[in-house]
Amino acid sequence: MALGVYISVPFCRSKCSYCNFSSDVFSQRVVGRYLDRLVAEVESAARTAESMGGEFERDLDTLYLGGGSPTILDSHSLERLFVTIRQNFRLLSHAEVTVECAPGTLSSATLALLARHHVNRVSLGVQSFIDPEAAAVGRLHNRTTVAGDLAQLRAAGITNTNLDLIAGLPHQTEESWDLSVQRAIDSGAPHVSVYMLEIDDESRLGRELLAGGRRYHAHFVPDEELIADLYLAACEKLSRAGLVHYEISNFARPGFESRHNLKYWKREPYLGFGLDAHSMLRASADPYSWLSGVADQAASHVGGGRPCAVACADLDAVRFSTPDSLEPYLSGSGPSRTLVFRRGALEEEFFLGLRLTRGIDISRLALLYGADQVEAFLPTIGEFTAGGLMLRDRDVIRLTSRGRLLSNEIFARLLSVSESQVSIFEHRSNWGGAREL
Repeated sequence: MALGVYISVPFCRSKCSYCNFSSDVFSQRVVGRYLDRLVAEVESAARTAESMGGEFERDLDTLYLGGGSPTILDSHSLERLFVTIRQNFRLLSHAEVTVECAPGTLSSATLALLARHHVNRVSLGVQSFIDPEAAAVGRLHNRTTVAGDLAQLRAAGITNTNLDLIAGLPHQTEESWDLSVQRAIDSGAPHVSVYMLEIDDESRLGRELLAGGRRYHAHFVPDEELIADLYLAACEKLSRAGLVHYEISNFARPGFESRHNLKYWKREPYLGFGLDAHSMLRASADPYSWLSGVADQAASHVGGGRPCAVACADLDAVRFSTPDSLEPYLSGSGPSRTLVFRRGALEEEFFLGLRLTRGIDISRLALLYGADQVEAFLPTIGEFTAGGLMLRDRDVIRLTSRGRLLSNEIFARLLSVSESQVSIFEHRSNWGGAREL
């Protein structure tokens, strides 16, 4: 199966107050060091995959440059990244190639480079079409800038565009949000992503909210109930406009779904390069390629049984990630690995697959993982169905609108079901489990 590749470019013109990603404003010297490290990482991809115990494939059918904002790199640096990818992988002719872009960073030289390297999808971090709302969180563009970027992209032949919006920004009201969503629809972009503001201590705005402060316009952030209402209103409005709600946060006209992001939710293999980048590969058929790390982890899950016997039968995939802090990454710290055994894979099928509006087929999971393993989840699924959080149509289950709002709580309950079954399953097949998402 062809891989997806994600390239992390964690550089911004300014750090937005709501941002909880590993991105920031850095000096050109740091940017140069980072690109050297990133290029070296891509060049050693096959060796890394082997050392992690994963199956490596050179064919790519999706490539995604995210961040940060890759388009703030100069043309030479962007060219270097694309050339490095093509030298180390086979980018298929039908591949989806996406680049994230902060509005206002698309120069004519950058547009020419994107066209030259067959970029066919651009994601614009709009967040709000209401200029005071965008300015309140540190965005450097206005809606006129967005309109200009979309016009430039269409002129360059890139019509597959995504617009990011955030529900819950400071000063946002039902009226301003409705206008923002309508402007996204009117833009003609065939894909829109709608995220609810995350309130945690990983962002300046989140920390200020948790502390009850007033910096960063924190006292103008809508309450949780209103944020939920804004999200539901967007779901209805976008769906009426013909953008199909295919994943919790994503809407697209038919044929414009993000093929790269679908890999994550469908558990298809992908590699991530750069700061705080994550990878998932199918476990190698050769157990000796990953045996070096399996003993301790397998023993911790199966009571110290023979690791090779356990792993040969039960290992499904390997997940690994790079450091999420810049200096450890630049200094060459290697990736950390998580082994995903079959029980862990079943958990992932539930909490990733249920993100998709189409839901999951539990009869398919029973064939893959065993009917007795899936049956353990049925009472909890029944509770969610009775409570209006899930719909069940024969063997297909999916979240309702209310269930999508409470998806994190639902996923936590499903994981607790799996963990409660460990003592039952272990003596049957010595299944272990691992989670990393």
